[in-house]
Amino acid sequence: MTTNGTAGALVSEDWGFVTGMCPAMQTLESVVAEIAPTNIPVLFLGESGTGKAMFAQRLHRLSARSEEPLVTISCAAMDPTQLSAELRMGADGTKNSSLGTAGSVIFDEISELDSACQRNLLYALPDGNADSQRGVLDARVISTTRHNLDDEMRAGRFRTELYYRINGVCLRLPALRDRRDDIPILVESFLSKHAAQFGRPRPSLSPRTLRVLLDHAWPGNIRELENVVKKIVALGDEQLAIAELTAAPEPVTLEVTEHRGYSLKAAARAASREAERELILKALGHTRWNRKRAAQELQISYKSLLYKLKQIGVQDSEAD
Repeated sequence: MTTNGTAGALVSEDWGFVTGMCPAMQTLESVVAEIAPTNIPVLFLGESGTGKAMFAQRLHRLSARSEEPLVTISCAAMDPTQLSAELRMGADGTKNSSLGTAGSVIFDEISELDSACQRNLLYALPDGNADSQRGVLDARVISTTRHNLDDEMRAGRFRTELYYRINGVCLRLPALRDRRDDIPILVESFLSKHAAQFGRPRPSLSPRTLRVLLDHAWPGNIRELENVVKKIVALGDEQLAIAELTAAPEPVTLEVTEHRGYSLKAAARAASREAERELILKALGHTRWNRKRAAQELQISYKSLLYKLKQIGVQDSEAD
């Protein structure tokens, strides 16, 4: 569990790392600002790395309870005994934990709670008749999840009663692949942030690198993008930093004929070429694109490496 008061609030430049110009993000920011002064429970839904925790912190900072502590509970790490201790729901129903003075509490990845923890939490949340309920949690309840809770309820993994207690307003965060126009804005922010953090000159990215960043699928969303930009600043080498992105395996195509169907030999050759390509690019990345050292690491001659680089479509200018 992480507890913080004003430290839990986002400073303005950090908030800019999550927002962007796409309509979905502009609408989301507007809704957060609108509901922040209320006490309604909020559920943030989105893939891992989309910024759910930062939006939850933003909600607290804009609320009337911003001067009170913000408490974050990692639901994936909770068992019933730990959660009861955090909620301080003893046999007498007393509330004497830090949550008793919290202004807001974030239940991070709430779908990770097991059934016993869900029952304990349900007991602690207001049901509209708080005066008659022992162990009521007085803090503003903010929850995050990467799972669709409708599906979780249908599968019997999440309690329906708990869902309706935490879902006063549900806000969905778009994946980064659905807001690609925001990538240049986010990249510029991360470059400035980490250049200042590392005490390095702020780099300017080449058009090729920016194109790679725009074209990548970003399964890890904003968190993955920030890690790549951080690596660019730390290494001072764009090509090395984005090597893993450019070395993604291409789909294996099978040779098909009308009478013979799929060619097993062709599939084997294609798979072998792709594995060879991946090993070569990894060796180049390890050696900072030093071809002679990469050839030694791969245990092949320098001439053989040059030939294979041409086979896999890596130009000399890229390898230098």
